[in-house]
Amino acid sequence: MPASERTSCFRKHTIKKSYLELHPTGPKHDYDYHTEAMDRAMEGGIDDVGLGVLFGLEGYQYEFAGLLMHAEHLEAVHGVGPHTISVPRIKHADDIDPNVFDNSLSDELFAKIIACIRIAVPYTGMIISTRESETIRGKVLDYGISQISGASRTSVGGYTEKERPHDSEQFDVSDQRTLDEVVRWLMELDHIPSFCTACYREGRTGDRFMSLCKSGQILNCCHPNALMTLTEFLVDYASDETRNIGYEMISREIEKIPNEKVRELTRQHVADIRSSNRRDFRF
Repeated sequence: MPASERTSCFRKHTIKKSYLELHPTGPKHDYDYHTEAMDRAMEGGIDDVGLGVLFGLEGYQYEFAGLLMHAEHLEAVHGVGPHTISVPRIKHADDIDPNVFDNSLSDELFAKIIACIRIAVPYTGMIISTRESETIRGKVLDYGISQISGASRTSVGGYTEKERPHDSEQFDVSDQRTLDEVVRWLMELDHIPSFCTACYREGRTGDRFMSLCKSGQILNCCHPNALMTLTEFLVDYASDETRNIGYEMISREIEKIPNEKVRELTRQHVADIRSSNRRDFRF
């Protein structure tokens, strides 16, 4: 994905008084400049932007309303709302105990916030990270989460180490399963893991993506692309158990593709991926 096509900005919180107290000096001290980062990005030609606040620092009511108002503003001014919304909440780290924050969220309230964001911004991708446990992540998949991470490391240089380093982690990783385990788990829950980046590579970004997404037509691309990129993962990286579960899912899902031509092309591309080194098919 070219660096100029998408950007995300996590504001941490939207309450100006608290923001200025926590950023007394430095380049992030200017609340207005930081808040308007997405506008500048879109005015500069970046089509897709992602939003997110860190729930738990302040009362969730204001943060929740501010997040939705920001999404509404982007759509009203630029014609395109956020491509993604992330929902991190404060978690334990080396020098942070989330229990000392009066505004920390219960699991039940956190799930309700996710469901409400999904209802309010139905077109956006919603992201949850490995800050959250397997149990919570599994629950909120049914409430609107569409993107999750797996095998994440938050320490400096963490991916260069064979074993997960803990001495410099940004926050504790609650879900420490491998990517193979996460992919298998998703399929066992009847979700299709997708590694697709076709929209960026085909130029389906910004208003072009939103028009397809809001009309539901994006499914005609997402469904077959998900199956083909999942096949690539299964062939190249998966364990035998995950691979077998995945192949069964892909065979079932191909039959659900409504367009006969797309269905047959997907079937052929999946066969090509499995039988050769051919990769990078996409609609």
